[in-house]
Amino acid sequence: MGLFDFHEPVPRAGTGCKKWDLLDRIFGEHPRGMLPFWIADTEFRVPEEVVEELRRRVDHGIFGYPVRDQRAVEAVARWWGRRHRWEVDPGWICHSHGVMGGVALAIRLFTREGDRVAVQTPIYPPFRWVVENNRRVLVENPLVMRDGRYQMDLNGLEEIFASGARALLFCSPHNPTGRVWTRGELEALAALAERYGVLVISDEIHCDLVYDGSPGHVPFPSVSPWAREGSILFSSPSKTFNLAGFYTAYGIIPNGAMRRAYETELNNLFMDQGNELGQRAMGAAYSAGEAWLEGLLSYLKANRDLAVRRLGSIPGVIPTVPEGTFLMWIDFGGLLRDTGLTAAGFLKCLGLALNKGESFAEGHQAFARLNFGCPRAMLEEALGRIEEGARAVILGPRGSA
Repeated sequence: MGLFDFHEPVPRAGTGCKKWDLLDRIFGEHPRGMLPFWIADTEFRVPEEVVEELRRRVDHGIFGYPVRDQRAVEAVARWWGRRHRWEVDPGWICHSHGVMGGVALAIRLFTREGDRVAVQTPIYPPFRWVVENNRRVLVENPLVMRDGRYQMDLNGLEEIFASGARALLFCSPHNPTGRVWTRGELEALAALAERYGVLVISDEIHCDLVYDGSPGHVPFPSVSPWAREGSILFSSPSKTFNLAGFYTAYGIIPNGAMRRAYETELNNLFMDQGNELGQRAMGAAYSAGEAWLEGLLSYLKANRDLAVRRLGSIPGVIPTVPEGTFLMWIDFGGLLRDTGLTAAGFLKCLGLALNKGESFAEGHQAFARLNFGCPRAMLEEALGRIEEGARAVILGPRGSA
């Protein structure tokens, strides 16, 4: 781990964070204390270089209206070239309050009310909300499980495209399954979208959190000339560097006409200025945070492997092995069959707050999403509680979950 101690717990209750400060209100209290493994931020301090940059700026003591920080924009472009082998023109980079804010703006700009917008389920719940709240029609194309991996159903997607879908909200790497799509899969998707003229809006917020042995992250706009002009990519340093509280994200839009339309709308909505401290944090993270990230990836991979090993040893529990993200999609169906319990209900009885599976797709009450971006001791406590609860379920009337 070098200079980065990811084992160290950092108390967060009372800091105004949703994950901890809304915990009891949303999930209720528990005699052993409720532990949060739900919202997708991590329990780790940001790189010290980010803290130092923020401290320098805060020490100045004046925080007037900011301008767009070109140094931060150029740091973003360099990051994508260095980490993801995609040469990004800094002029393609547009501000966004958050990734989902950018997605919402793109949907409103490039589709019309009543248009069909596709998603691939199970999927991050705001994908559903952003479509329906903007009066578009959500069309679901479920992923399929083949050879132990979730894969895209391209035949089903073609039927949706052929029926008139105007856009696809794409998640890469995929939340909640942790799939890292191969270049071949992305090329096939791009060819299909090109054939039917479907705009691809790609959420790549987890792009940096990819593990050894996975295909490696491939930016969707990089896979073909059409993908470059027919898609919009949104990302942020928030998942990689735990900077969600700054609401500093960006779109990468190579297509000049779409980029001008997007920036014009940002200006019309008075949302084009950005966050001064967020820009500083982003620039510092992308410029000086790479060594910290390598340490984080090593730590998260060990957490992932621990969780897969212990959960996979419980009869009736099937953890999906994530190739990327710090999120694990877990099937408790075999364990909970005939108990009347949902996965979320079972876990809540144990004092564990995970995202419930049915929020990602209908009919997934037996699933839950675990955030393993935490110190190992916290994860081990959760795994121990799940093992204890599973024994109680298996014992039946002699035990209790």
